Amino acid sequence: MIDIQPLAILREINRAGSLTLAADKLCLTQSAVSHAIRRFEERHGVKLLEREGRRLHLTPAGNYLLGLANRVLPQLERGAIVLEDYARGRRGAIRIGMECHPCQDWLMRVVDPFLAQWPEVDLDVTTAFQFGGLQALLNHEIDILVTPDPIDRPGLEYHPVFDYELLLAVATDHPLAEKEGLVPEDLSGETLVTYPVPRERLDIYTRFLVPSGVWPRRHRTVETTDLMLRLVASGRAVSATPDWLVRSVDQVRGLRIGRGIRKSIHLGIRKGKRPDYIEGLLSLAQKIKI
Repeated sequence: MIDIQPLAILREINRAGSLTLAADKLCLTQSAVSHAIRRFEERHGVKLLEREGRRLHLTPAGNYLLGLANRVLPQLERGAIVLEDYARGRRGAIRIGMECHPCQDWLMRVVDPFLAQWPEVDLDVTTAFQFGGLQALLNHEIDILVTPDPIDRPGLEYHPVFDYELLLAVATDHPLAEKEGLVPEDLSGETLVTYPVPRERLDIYTRFLVPSGVWPRRHRTVETTDLMLRLVASGRAVSATPDWLVRSVDQVRGLRIGRGIRKSIHLGIRKGKRPDYIEGLLSLAQKIKI
């Protein structure tokens, strides 16, 4: 049986970059951390860490255990929270992961009635994933994934909640604002602003620009929808934006991208028997549209 403590130590060493900082994070002495690692290595006959100058590096065995720690420890930490909820008389909790940055407003429309209907159930929303939303769902770090890009995996199912079209948002006085039939070359002189998402996951690239071998003059990223739309409205940038957001800003106009990029928001969830409060949230989400 593998002890949990060495897994936690390896995770913190990887995060902090040093044994001393990891010990501080775990409220242990450096001696205790070194002893725990050495005891594990002797018990299993493997080496977990190698020192190169002043830096520690994980061995192949250490990297394997780090991957195991990143999968197992979040579930155990989550289990402790669930048990605490039961001890306090709560029914449980739902952890929602967001891969759709602009969907926060829609989700809040779902959350408000859900919290009213299920007062004994807690709810948390996150956009921070160590290995991406899909892996967080598979690893039981979250219970529901809100995503515009469902990826089939064994053990998962997706529930569509609403459809939308991705438009090119431009200022109403932008030279492209009156153009019919947008083509990739129209963006070659533009600054394209997007959320901080890899380009291979941005439809404006994968379904419009890359097939034609065209690139914008500049690509910059921002964290918030509000700033993105303000940059567009001021004429500083253009952005591929869901149609419902374009309609919410008077100084911005939405243009069809090529022949149209149509999308759907899905809720990803693990297959199998689920608590009634999760079924309740799924039911509410499918009734509330943008």
